[in-house]
Amino acid sequence: MKLLSALAVLLLLSSSAQAAFNHKEALKGPFANGPEVTTQCLTCHKEHAEEFMKSSHWTWELEQKLPDRTVMRGKKNSINNFCVSISGNEPRCTSCHAGYGWKDSTFDFKDMTKVDCLVCHDTTGTYIKDPAGAGEALARVNLANVAQNVGAPVRDNCGSCHFYGGGGDAVKHGDLDSSMSYPDKATDVHMDTDGNDFQCQTCHVTENHQITGNSMGVSPGGENKIGCVNCHDAAPHKNKKLNTHTATVACQTCHIPSFAKNEPTKMHWDWSQAGQDLPETTDQYGKHTFMKKKGSFIWQKDVKPQYAWFNGRADAYMAGDKMDPTKTVKLAYPLGDIRDPKAKIYPFKVHTGKQIYDAKLNILITPKTYGEGGYWDKFDWDLAAKLGMEANPTMVEKGLKYSGQHGFVETEMWWRINHMVSPKDKALQCNDCHNKGERLDWKALGYDGDPMKNRKGIKHTKAD
Repeated sequence: MKLLSALAVLLLLSSSAQAAFNHKEALKGPFANGPEVTTQCLTCHKEHAEEFMKSSHWTWELEQKLPDRTVMRGKKNSINNFCVSISGNEPRCTSCHAGYGWKDSTFDFKDMTKVDCLVCHDTTGTYIKDPAGAGEALARVNLANVAQNVGAPVRDNCGSCHFYGGGGDAVKHGDLDSSMSYPDKATDVHMDTDGNDFQCQTCHVTENHQITGNSMGVSPGGENKIGCVNCHDAAPHKNKKLNTHTATVACQTCHIPSFAKNEPTKMHWDWSQAGQDLPETTDQYGKHTFMKKKGSFIWQKDVKPQYAWFNGRADAYMAGDKMDPTKTVKLAYPLGDIRDPKAKIYPFKVHTGKQIYDAKLNILITPKTYGEGGYWDKFDWDLAAKLGMEANPTMVEKGLKYSGQHGFVETEMWWRINHMVSPKDKALQCNDCHNKGERLDWKALGYDGDPMKNRKGIKHTKAD
C-alpha cells in the first residue's frame, strides 16, 4: 500500500533527527557570521550546496506556464496583498530566504558561501534569523553550537518561515501556523504528535534538495507532485456513494472543514488606511486591527473555506500588467470550471486587500515600505512608490516609472488549503452540502441548484 511507503519514510526521518556524523570535531568555531559556517560546511558538502542552489527555495523563482505566457515567477518578483513586494524591502523580506546577505537586487545567487545550511538543519531550536538582517542570524545565536548539532529538518525548521510568512504567525496561509509545530489530532491527523507525527518531508518528498510542492500564490503555473493519492487510494471509502464524489470533489474539501483552527489568520489588509494618526486597535484575539504603518486588518479564526473548481493550474497578476481599477484585481486564482474534466472542487483561503496602484499607468505599484525613504520612514506614498518602482528589476526592465499619481484598488489572492486535516468523524457530512446544507454555493459552482435534490437542474456535468 502507498500509505506504508510513506510511513516507512516517516520512520526513517524520525529515527534520529540529529546527524550521525560528529560535527563537533569538524566545526569547532567560533563563527562570526553565517557565511563562515557555510564555508566550513562546503569542505564536505559542496555538492549539496550545488543541489540546493538549483531549488526555488534558493532562487525564489521558477519557470512556469500561465494561460497566456511562460514566466519566471516566485517570491522574488510576485506581488501579493500582504507586504506587497520584496523589491526595495529586501533586508526585511529576505529574512526568510535560505541564504545570507540578500540586501538588494545585486545579490549574487552564484555565491555558494551565501547558502544558509543552518535554517533547515538546526536541531537545537535556538537558530533565529534577524527580522531585518537580510537572512543573517541574530547576534545572540551561538553559531558554533548550532552547526555542531545539525540534523534532518523537522516541522519547526520549515515552520520558521512557512508558519510566519506575510509578517507574522498565521498571516498568510491560514492552514500553516505555529500550532502545526506540535499539533494534536484535532488540528491535523497527519502531523498529530501523539499519532502519525508526520514531518513536512513525509509528504513534501525531497530528493537532491529539491522539495516537491508549490504554493499557488507564488507558483501558480508550477507542477505540484503532491496529492492525497500519493498515499491513499483514489476511491478510499467503504461507501460507494462517497467514492463517486472523488471524481469532482477534492479530498481536502470534505476533510478540511475549517482552517485557522487555533491561531487566527489575516483575511483582509487595507493599506489605504495607513498613515492616520490614530491609536492602534486590537480585536478579541489580541491581533492588531489598525496600525499607522500598515493600515487596517480583519482576522478570523476557525474559518470556513471558499470553494472553487481547480484543475491544478492557476493564473496570476505579474508586475507591470495593466489592470482595471474599477474591478477587484485577482493576484493569484485557480483555473477550471464545471465543464473541465480535470477540475475538482477545492477549498481556499481568499485574502482580500486594498493596495496602492499607479492611477495613470493602471498598474500595481511595488512600494518601498522598509528602510530609508520607505513608507514606514516618511509616511509618504509618493516617495515610497517612486523608490519601490526604481528598485524593482521588472519595472526597470519594462521602462515603468511611477507617474506621480496613485490610488488604492481592491485585490484578492487565493491560497489552496491542504493542511489541518480533521479526523474522519469531523469531516463534512452529506447534509452540510446537500438538502438544507449551505456549505457549497451551487450556483456559483455552475449548477442550477443542489444536484442531489434535482438532478435535472444541473446546468453542466463532467460528462458534457
